[in-house]
Amino acid sequence: MGIGLGIFLLVVGAVLTFAIQTAVEGVNLVMIGYILMAAGVLSLLLGLVMNTQRTNTTHREVVDRRTDADVRHRDQH
Repeated sequence: MGIGLGIFLLVVGAVLTFAIQTAVEGVNLVMIGYILMAAGVLSLLLGLVMNTQRTNTTHREVVDRRTDADVRHRDQH
């Protein structure tokens, strides 16, 4: 979610900042674009950090081994 959302916010912010020349009364589209691009960069960085932490996890497998003597002892009771 973080990486895709970050790319989306960057693209929308860049479009608002650089591509749209329309002026909306009471709304500064350039500033909104910059805010969206900053949020996109932050989302990308957080997504990359989360992915790095997720890949650095370790798992330990516990195997319970039983010998024939353990099986004979259990059957006698």
